[in-house]
Amino acid sequence: MDLDSDLSSIEKLQGLQIWAIEKMKMARIPEKAYGSFFEGDCYIILHNEKSSRGLSINIHYWIGKDSAVDEQGAAAAYVAQLDSALGDVPVQHREVQGYESDVFRSYFKNGITYKKGGLASGLKHVETNMYNIQRLLHIKGKKPVSATEVDLSWDNFNKGDVFLLDLGKVLIQWNGPKANLSEKSRGLALARTIRDRERGGRAQIGVVDEGHSSADLLQIMETVLGPRTASLQDAVPEEKVDEFQKANLRLYHLYEKDEDLVVQEIATRPLTQDLLRHEDCHILDQGGFRIYVWRGRDSNKEEKKAAFSRAVGFIQAKGYPATTNVEVVNDGFESTTFKQLFQQWTEKDQTEGPGWAHSLGKTAKVEPVKFNVTHLHGQPELAAQQRMVDDGSGKVEVWRIEDLHKKPVDPKKYGQFYGGDCYLVLYTYQKSGRAQYIIYIWQGRHASVDEVTASALNAIELDHMYQEEPVQVRVTMGTEPRHFLAIFKGRLIVFQVRGTDEYNTKTTEVPARASSLNSSDVFLLATSQICYLWCGKGCSGDEREMARMVADIISQKDKQTVVEGQEPPSFWEALGGRAPYASDKRLQEKTSHYQPRLFECSNQTGRFFMTEIMFFSQEDLEEDDIMLLDTWVEVFLWIGKESNTYEKKESVTMAREYLKSHPAGRDLATPIIVVKQGHEPPTFTGWFSAWDPYKWNNGRSYEEVKDSLGDVSAISEMTMELNNINLLQWLSDEHPSTQGRGTPPGGAPASAPSGVPAVAPEPLSSDPSSSSSSPRSSYYSSNSNCNANDMALVSKCPVAAPTVPTTMPTMPIPRERLINKAVEDLPEGLDPSRKEYYLSDTDFQDIFGKSKDEFYQMAKWKQQSEKKQHGLF
Repeated sequence: MDLDSDLSSIEKLQGLQIWAIEKMKMARIPEKAYGSFFEGDCYIILHNEKSSRGLSINIHYWIGKDSAVDEQGAAAAYVAQLDSALGDVPVQHREVQGYESDVFRSYFKNGITYKKGGLASGLKHVETNMYNIQRLLHIKGKKPVSATEVDLSWDNFNKGDVFLLDLGKVLIQWNGPKANLSEKSRGLALARTIRDRERGGRAQIGVVDEGHSSADLLQIMETVLGPRTASLQDAVPEEKVDEFQKANLRLYHLYEKDEDLVVQEIATRPLTQDLLRHEDCHILDQGGFRIYVWRGRDSNKEEKKAAFSRAVGFIQAKGYPATTNVEVVNDGFESTTFKQLFQQWTEKDQTEGPGWAHSLGKTAKVEPVKFNVTHLHGQPELAAQQRMVDDGSGKVEVWRIEDLHKKPVDPKKYGQFYGGDCYLVLYTYQKSGRAQYIIYIWQGRHASVDEVTASALNAIELDHMYQEEPVQVRVTMGTEPRHFLAIFKGRLIVFQVRGTDEYNTKTTEVPARASSLNSSDVFLLATSQICYLWCGKGCSGDEREMARMVADIISQKDKQTVVEGQEPPSFWEALGGRAPYASDKRLQEKTSHYQPRLFECSNQTGRFFMTEIMFFSQEDLEEDDIMLLDTWVEVFLWIGKESNTYEKKESVTMAREYLKSHPAGRDLATPIIVVKQGHEPPTFTGWFSAWDPYKWNNGRSYEEVKDSLGDVSAISEMTMELNNINLLQWLSDEHPSTQGRGTPPGGAPASAPSGVPAVAPEPLSSDPSSSSSSPRSSYYSSNSNCNANDMALVSKCPVAAPTVPTTMPTMPIPRERLINKAVEDLPEGLDPSRKEYYLSDTDFQDIFGKSKDEFYQMAKWKQQSEKKQHGLF
């Protein structure tokens, strides 16, 4: 597609679109080929997504490891044209093979495959039902996997990874002895995708688990790869950047001075939005993990155009790897990942907190959200937004940690917490007629380390009593979730009153001095003679009403309401005199720009790693994983049933590390909620679209999927098919009318597999009258040395063996009619898997640098490799 001549249709494209750079132009890739990339090419990916938050547009240019420099430049230029055509709105990404961003990888849920070669070699992306294939794919990574084509050799195998041997009609998955369940499952998913999308469902899949008996499949593998002589090597661990390195932020100002480009560091973490000036361009360096270029709306046009080149120059100057990811964002259209690197981010008409909105530059009066609690279970998205599983009317039990053990609290004192203690609260409610449980672990800010530890251990013990079904919520004093407040009906007392109804009111004790006051809130001052209700100018009527209710719980003395600015002298005397206090209206917490983020967690190597899952869904929650869902107000830990014991034990520690290493400088007291697979509350499921509560009951395990692939007889037929192919290819190689063919030393066929009779065929008749109706039966009927058992072996094969020409061409076929030609472009009747067969001796020697006799005595995988290299595969 030439963008210069056709830009109008670009705006209308929705979803995912992919082009390859072919002859310096954009060539559209068919949808069935999405996820497959040639290492010798460059690609452009456009992704449009509409959501409740508006339109999100991302443009990526992908660089294959063997791509030409001029193609890389062309891809970058087309991205600039696309960005301009779409109004400077898209987020632009530079992606390098093997180091793609999470957002890029999220487009290909079934995995990414890297293929050798490129479009320039005449190879096609996908030809459905094409079977003349021999390739070995090395499968690595998680969500999604990547599959890299490697040489057909045992030398590329290792103990810890999964490999897929693709033979066209046969796909063999080989699992290393140290490969985990997740890698095996994802490898099998990729094999099934290749079978269904590229082979029309006609290929068969077999699985080899190293160390377990799979004799037939191993015979096929050794026929193709040769005998395995050396021991397997250890897997090479993936290179990942830990979260603390990603938190190392540095912001630079880019500008020109005397025709020189100046890069000036202006700030380090924590960053604030006001550092970005509309008339400038900035580089944000995220610890060398990713480089962002922010383009101010009023910045110089030439500076905007040079964004990618300056980012690459910055990478080189810093000595970072050439594979470092680059993201270019435009002023006013920043990506979520960019905004979340800043402590505070304000946007026009943003929503701050659940249901609170204001316009840029204005302060709004806060109005409480009104909602019907009876709708929470029917609308999990509402439950998630309001952070309420129900209306708080369930059963409540409270224990206080004393002498490192839990002791029941008198129900009359439910809701009264002391800052030097820790408490456990068990909440029971009903959902679809079944009891559901939440364990709140409330930790006072002044509690000892031993008490905090004991509260966690007692919570585990309580969790076991209820068959590990409860959701666990760690609550730090002062950061109580909305539902926690609701279960105490606004009577939570820790003694500053804040809240508008029973779902969000709490009372916190503060030092009895004037500096503790705040114009936005209501305060209760209890003396020996009277209880004052001090109402700041910024408080609401609802807050004053809730304060009166709490006052009756705290003190039986007479109540006196005091309005800010009209305090009697006795009020100030009780506080020890007047003093300055906060008189500005309180700033609401920052939740508006924050889109929920889902991460896959790993801590197996002793280092803390997280992989973000973009555009997430329930399908991304796999049974052997631990996932972290960050909604800013709280952090959920989802524990899969098959996740390993070590990571389960360390999951809360990982969540704390996540908060500690967050680039925006998160509050370490943010609630951490532990959710078990199959017992997810609506406050969790509501962040996922189309949640299926029966997914865990109906889904099949890896072993069940593997067992459904086929029986032993089908595997035996695969073995016979491969034997027949090798036999027929050898027979055709020995045809006396073929120039340059020789007999291997000793007269035995070079490629005849073990167990296949070594036959010496007679010349085939070219007389059509000597042929029967079947080319295969014709072949054997003319061979006096072929016995009945040999013919029976072929007849058992359920798939026809490759066609062997019964008459050879009277003249060789010119090389230009064979090299880099697709199947449909070849001369009629030619075997597409043996293009080199039809070359003249002179052309063959010129192309391969050896005679046909020498070529056909090489190992099969070497033959295939050279044929690929010369466009004859």
